[in-house]
Amino acid sequence: MYKKYILSLVLCNLIVLASFCCLKVAERSQYAATAAFRMRLEEGMQEEEAYSRIASLDRADSGQRIIDYQVLERQEKEVSESDFQILCKIVEAEAGGEDMNGRILVANVILNRVNSKAFPNSVEGVVFQKSNGIFQFSPIRDGRYHRVKVSEETMEAVERALLGEDYSQGALYFVSRKAAAPEKMQWFDRHLTPLFQYGGHEFFS
Repeated sequence: MYKKYILSLVLCNLIVLASFCCLKVAERSQYAATAAFRMRLEEGMQEEEAYSRIASLDRADSGQRIIDYQVLERQEKEVSESDFQILCKIVEAEAGGEDMNGRILVANVILNRVNSKAFPNSVEGVVFQKSNGIFQFSPIRDGRYHRVKVSEETMEAVERALLGEDYSQGALYFVSRKAAAPEKMQWFDRHLTPLFQYGGHEFFS
């Protein structure tokens, strides 16, 4: 009888020990699985971060990034409603037959003059400025300025120029050689620095 009791006790102890070992193995497996999952998660995050850095570098090297930077660097110009209307009318009168960029260029020159110490500091002052009793812009002299009807395309060109779209290279003068008197063109050629020609206008600084 004692032998059966001792045998039962030994079997119980073995069962308890086996259960304890199983629990330890299960805990270790769970720990290992958790650690492995964390490692995979961290590796995934590192890969995603590395990909983000590469993507950022790609964007920084791309033309789109450069364009975006230029847009951010543009200087928006604020003018009064009156000056806006004057700018639209002079652009229509001077460049109503030009494409969008040609119209923007004329607006650019007017705004360049506004920002230059050599000219009045408002659109109205620039457009109606006289030199030796003569208006600076032919549409003011011959009255075309007062007869034009501003198109939607011209209004868009002026708005884009005011938002900072500028192709003028700092030009302060423009002229249509075909329409200009010979003595006027001689003054442009002798006293100013030619920059470029676009459409029907030549631009000078």
